[in-house]
Amino acid sequence: MSKRTMNPSRSTALAAAAVLTVVASATACGSGEPTKPKNAPGKPGGAYSVALTEPDHLLPGRTTSSYSLQVLQGLFDPPAALDPGNGSVKPLAAVSWSTTDNTVWTIKFRSGTTFHNGEKVTAASFADAWNAAAYGPNAWDANYYFAQIEGYDALNPSEEGAKPSARTLSGLKVLDETTLQVTLKAPFGQFPMLLSFPAFAPLPKAATANPDAADVAPIGNGPYRIDGAWERNQKIRLAKFADYRGPRKPMADRVDFKIYTSRETAFTELQAGNVDVLTTVPAANSAQAKRLFGERFSIRPSGTMDYLGLPVKDPRFADPRLRKALSMAIDRKGITQAIYNGVYKPATSLVGDMIPGHRTDACGPTCAYDPAAAKRLFEAAGGFDGPLELHFSNADPTYEQWMTSIANQLKDNLGIQDVTFRKMAPADLSALLNEGKNKGPFRQNWVIDYPSIQNYLDGLYYPGNRSGWSDEQFDALVAKGNAAQGAEAIAAYQKAEDIALRELPYIPLWNWQDQSAWSDRIDDVVIDPYAAGLHLDRVTVSD
Repeated sequence: MSKRTMNPSRSTALAAAAVLTVVASATACGSGEPTKPKNAPGKPGGAYSVALTEPDHLLPGRTTSSYSLQVLQGLFDPPAALDPGNGSVKPLAAVSWSTTDNTVWTIKFRSGTTFHNGEKVTAASFADAWNAAAYGPNAWDANYYFAQIEGYDALNPSEEGAKPSARTLSGLKVLDETTLQVTLKAPFGQFPMLLSFPAFAPLPKAATANPDAADVAPIGNGPYRIDGAWERNQKIRLAKFADYRGPRKPMADRVDFKIYTSRETAFTELQAGNVDVLTTVPAANSAQAKRLFGERFSIRPSGTMDYLGLPVKDPRFADPRLRKALSMAIDRKGITQAIYNGVYKPATSLVGDMIPGHRTDACGPTCAYDPAAAKRLFEAAGGFDGPLELHFSNADPTYEQWMTSIANQLKDNLGIQDVTFRKMAPADLSALLNEGKNKGPFRQNWVIDYPSIQNYLDGLYYPGNRSGWSDEQFDALVAKGNAAQGAEAIAAYQKAEDIALRELPYIPLWNWQDQSAWSDRIDDVVIDPYAAGLHLDRVTVSD
C-alpha cells in the first residue's frame, strides 16, 4: 500500500451561503456490521494477532502510512471517526463541532478522559499536537493535512531558505479546557471528515517534548496502550487501557501485531494458524483464501486507486490527445484479470466506486480499450519521440507485472518500441517523483482518507502533484465544492473531475478491492476502507 500524502487545496474558496452544522454527541464510533454473521454474542477478554508490514512511525503527525495507521487506530482517539458501515462522520474524542460559515469551527471535546500516562486530555492537547505537525522544520509527514488552517503559511514559508515567522497556528484558539476554535483559510465543508484522520489526535506534553521517544513508545488516548516498546521488524503489542473513558468498548485484552516482510508470507502464516487476521490477502490468492476460509474471507469495495501518472511539463506529454491515446491503448480488464485474478475493477472514474458522487462512466471512451482509436489519436498528436521510461517501485511484484503488460500494449497498439523500466525502492522513487526528475510515466496510487471526491482531487492535483498539471477552472470548482456541503459540493467536485479527465494528467487504471481473512479463533471482525482499517476494539476472541 502506498503512503497517503493528502494535500488540501491552497485555492481561494468561492463565497457560499452561511450554513449551520452541528453534530450531536455519539455513544460509539460506528455502527457498521461485522464482516461475517456471529454465531454467538461476543465476550470480552483474550488476545489475538494481526499481520502487519513494518510501520515507519507510531507518532500520529509523523506518518501517513497505512501500516502505521492500523496500529494508531487502537492507540489514539482523534476528534472524529468514520462509520464503517456507511462512511458518515461521527464524534469520537469530540462530542460536537459547529460552524456558521464552514470557515470558523468550534469543537467541543469530551471531559474526564486521560492519556495512557494519566495526563488529562484537554483542548490544548489537540492544539499542541496540531501545531507540532504543522510546524515546517519538524518535517512530520502529515504536515500538509493542516494546510487548511489559518497561519499554516507562516509555519511553512514557500521561499527557499526562509525561516518560519511563527511556531503555532494562528487559526487555533483554546477557548476553555474542552473547547477549541479553529479558523480555516477558506470555507471547507469536508473539515469534519478530515478530523477523523489520526494526525488530528491529541498528544501529551511528554510526546511533544520528546517526539523520538514517543515514536517508539507512543502515549495515546485510545482504548489500547502500547505494551512495552515497538520491536522493529518483529512485533508491536497493545494492551487494553483500563482507564479508557472514551466511547469505544474494547473487547480483547490484548492485540499483538506480527510484522512480516511480504503479504505472501503473512498469508502462509495465516494458513498455518500463526496469525489471526490478515487484512491484505494478495489478489492472486483470492480463490485459495475463499476455499480455505469460507465466510471468514471477505472482498469489500475499496477507495484505493491505481493510476498512470504523466509528467505533463515534458513536451512529449504536453498534448492531451497523446495522453488519451496512451489511456485507450491499455487493456484494463485484461490486466486485472490476468494479474489480480479479476478482483480489482477497471477504472471508469478518478474515484473509487464506493465514494458518494462516483459516476460509473465518468471517464467515457478515454478509459475504454480501443487500440484503433488510440492509434489515430496518437498519430494526430504527432507520436512520441525517444525512449519511454516507466517508473514504479519494487514494493510489490504485481507492479512490474502490470507495467510489463502496459509496455507490451503500448508497443503493439501505438508502435512505441523503446520502452524501458525504472524500478526502485519506494523511498527512492518518491524522492525522484517529488523532485520532478522522472522522464516518463509512473505508478501513482491513492489510498482514500475519507469518503469524498475532494480527497482524490486534492491528493492528486495539489502540492505534491507529481504530474505538474494545473488548471484555474479546476481550482475554482474544487474551491466551490470545498465551500459547500452535500449535493452542492458533490456537483462542483464532479465538474472538476470532468476537467481532470479531459486533460488526463493521471490515467485511471483500476479500483482495488480489499481482501481479508481471519482465523476461527475470533469473531466480530469489522474492517473499513478508510484510515481505521480493522477496528481493533470490536474484535472478540472466541476461545
